[in-house]
Amino acid sequence: MFELVQKRRWYFLISALLIIPGLLAMLYSTVKTGTPVQLGIDFTSGSLLEVRFEKAITPGEVREVAAANGVDVAAVQTVGDGQTVVIRTKPMEVEAKEAFKAALAEAFGPLTELRFESVGPTVGRETTRAAVLAILAASVAILFFIAIAFRKVPNAFRYGVCAITKMFHDVLVILGLASILGLVAGWEVDSLFLTAMVTVVGFSVQDVIVVFDRIRENIRRRRGEPFETIVNRSLLETLHRSLATQLNAIFVMIAIIFFGGATIRQFMIVMLVGMVSGTYSSLFFAVPLLVVWERGELAKLFRPRRQAA
Repeated sequence: MFELVQKRRWYFLISALLIIPGLLAMLYSTVKTGTPVQLGIDFTSGSLLEVRFEKAITPGEVREVAAANGVDVAAVQTVGDGQTVVIRTKPMEVEAKEAFKAALAEAFGPLTELRFESVGPTVGRETTRAAVLAILAASVAILFFIAIAFRKVPNAFRYGVCAITKMFHDVLVILGLASILGLVAGWEVDSLFLTAMVTVVGFSVQDVIVVFDRIRENIRRRRGEPFETIVNRSLLETLHRSLATQLNAIFVMIAIIFFGGATIRQFMIVMLVGMVSGTYSSLFFAVPLLVVWERGELAKLFRPRRQAA
């Protein structure tokens, strides 16, 4: 039988290599900017410009003009018949606003300014706190659900803890990516990022529950077999199902990233990274972590192995 779980040291090393650079980036970003990730105006503040054209305009066309003129746009929304456009940007002075209007008029024809004002954050501390509380509540629910569903399995509580640890593994990977790209490419976190994060958390434990359930079945079927062997067998039995399911979604996300609009590209990148990280951590982090815990190897996990005499 092909050995997967037995190579768990390598899997933990890969997870460390994925998470530690992100943690360092978040630490550096916190020291430099005061936040672990670069926050967009959805979390801070900005300006709101509402204009009306003589013909219908698409948000993508407005974004192209804004990008060509160095205007940092967070959101573009058309109203009614598409001739009225609401544009949310970083704080703009009156001179910058007039220059932007001139560029829009040159691209799309005469326009009428309906509104220009400074606006506060649409995603504030309360919304962020609610998202964090939702993640913590989901963790508690997962813990108790698994503890009850696996109550006939020895140390059922450990299955829940491993699933939650795996979920936070994925969250750290995504936050680390956002922090690194924020420092390197100026990538800012907006409301769509928060949506993607919560979505990833929702799907994070799906694969690992499938593997854990197969482990539960094989523990009853193969009494007397070493736990490590049972887990390895269960992992091999569910590997093709997990990969087939996730790869279908991953291919769709890649297609959207390359051929979809710029508005949702960052959202889809976060979803893609979360999906890939979730698939990896389900199979090669949470399951090996369960084996390490059951075998009492947590304390000596990263100790160098002694060479046999």
